[in-house]
Amino acid sequence: MSMFVNRRDLEFYLFDLFDTQALLEHERYSDYDRETVEAILDSAEQIANDKFYPCADKLDANEPLFVDGAVKVIPELNDALEAYAEAGFVAAGFPADAGGMQLPSVVCNAVSSLFTCANQAASNYMFLTAGAASMLRACADDALVEKYLGPMLEGRWFGTMCLSETQAGSSLADIRTQAVPRGDGSYALSGSKMWISGGEQPVSENIIHMVLAKLPDAPPGVRGISLFLVPKVRVNDDGSLGESNNIALAGLNHKMGQRGTTNCLLNFGENGETVGYLVGQEHQGLANMFHMMNDARIGVGLGAVMSGLAGYLYSLDYAKERRQGRKADAKDPTKPQVPIIEHADVKRMLLTQKAFVEGGQALIYYCSYLLDQQSIATSEAEAGKYHLLLELLTPVAKSWPSEYCLEANKLAIQVLGGYGYTRDYPVERFYRDNRLNHIHEGTHAIHGLDILGRKVRMANGAALQLLAAEMAPTLAAASEDAHLQGHADALQAAWQQILATIEAVLSSDDSERSLANATLFLNSFGHIVVGWLWLKQALTVADRDDAFSEGKRAACRFFFAYELPKACTDLDLVASLDDTCLSLTAEQLAG
Repeated sequence: MSMFVNRRDLEFYLFDLFDTQALLEHERYSDYDRETVEAILDSAEQIANDKFYPCADKLDANEPLFVDGAVKVIPELNDALEAYAEAGFVAAGFPADAGGMQLPSVVCNAVSSLFTCANQAASNYMFLTAGAASMLRACADDALVEKYLGPMLEGRWFGTMCLSETQAGSSLADIRTQAVPRGDGSYALSGSKMWISGGEQPVSENIIHMVLAKLPDAPPGVRGISLFLVPKVRVNDDGSLGESNNIALAGLNHKMGQRGTTNCLLNFGENGETVGYLVGQEHQGLANMFHMMNDARIGVGLGAVMSGLAGYLYSLDYAKERRQGRKADAKDPTKPQVPIIEHADVKRMLLTQKAFVEGGQALIYYCSYLLDQQSIATSEAEAGKYHLLLELLTPVAKSWPSEYCLEANKLAIQVLGGYGYTRDYPVERFYRDNRLNHIHEGTHAIHGLDILGRKVRMANGAALQLLAAEMAPTLAAASEDAHLQGHADALQAAWQQILATIEAVLSSDDSERSLANATLFLNSFGHIVVGWLWLKQALTVADRDDAFSEGKRAACRFFFAYELPKACTDLDLVASLDDTCLSLTAEQLAG
């Protein structure tokens, strides 16, 4: 049993739940068929198994060090990332005319999932590089693309995103980094950036930073932010590397998880001029950066799911082997102990993990499927439909797995008992790694404000109508199935409660009060979307009689019995516009 992939389940999402076969028949992806996709997954699994998984514990125990002004990492990290780059996976989702493999997004995320589950800290470098390269290709002028894109897709140059600053954090309106025109089309940058993942490492030949900064005459707030490409090493006109670009490593941050990914504070222009190049238009930096951030948010959701999967697979394997105690009706101490998987509460913890992890996988692959449908749309109206759905679901895809697959990791630790709390077993590392996803690419609360304050209101609720239309065929089919009809009724009622809650929030003139419980709304909205996807999974296996299908049906029953009611309870609280948290003062908290 692999500890980082269930290939049967993975292929279920690709070819049963979502019709990847139909995608492969489209002209855009006609170079591929199921056999070639499975061969690509085989190759990725082999590299993940040989290079990524074996060094995950060592990378966690020997995090990057700041020595004599430079970063040192274990050599196994170099080997893993080199193997990934040589296989061409950085360019997996890029068009063929840009040097890419032109794989569908749903397949790209399937490939990424293998590396992320095997070793999230190592895979982060390539995830960030692909995101920066995608933004470069979408937003920069031809000269910058021609000069920088190729080496990034080859995996020789890595990429980062530089947003936060020590005084600003998530409040990007308050950044202070400056970019002053140099008179030749380039800019001199000065300032500091904090929490930069991959910001300094000795693996790649160069690092391409995507930096948010403000021009001297910029308007205040986010309207004055521009985006700049800032290489660690300057690049000559012929593509060769030149002199240092004076980006100083001020220190490494040591986080509780994903320790093998460097995270640092960078100073620009401290020891000489740091040169950058405008990406896109002046003062449009945040909109351009969101091209990378939205991709990254789905990627963070995928990372959360994969940390959850790693814990689930490990604790499931452990529970089948570990013998302890006896069943309640068989207390004879002379009889053999039973595997702990025979105990009802252990089954509950495993089934909770399964419901969250496999529900989260369905959510991520659905969003990937929407990206693919957008890419092959034959009209602007059709593409706009998928874009609107993605706008609505992106905060859910990032946040719901970060919340509930973290809960799965907590339960994985508990399944192992006392051993789970020690570093002798990897489940405590999976928890620490996953805990970071709660804050990566926007804190959990920000995404709650985003979905309730903006996304449900888009185009007068058009995104909600589109999602309801997507859910309708599943609800109709489930209503005709005696085993699933009750689930369909419960989901339909929960959806109506979502709409009523939104109406209650929109009717309030007090914006602070209406958004005070936005995080609860985000969690509940995610539960309802995942509930739909569980119903869709149960329908897909309705006529199948094997352990895999029975497990899917059991997890669906569990989710509707144990989890969906919690969402409805929280929606009641949101709709009531309760102000308990909002009205509480600091003095009252302190007592």
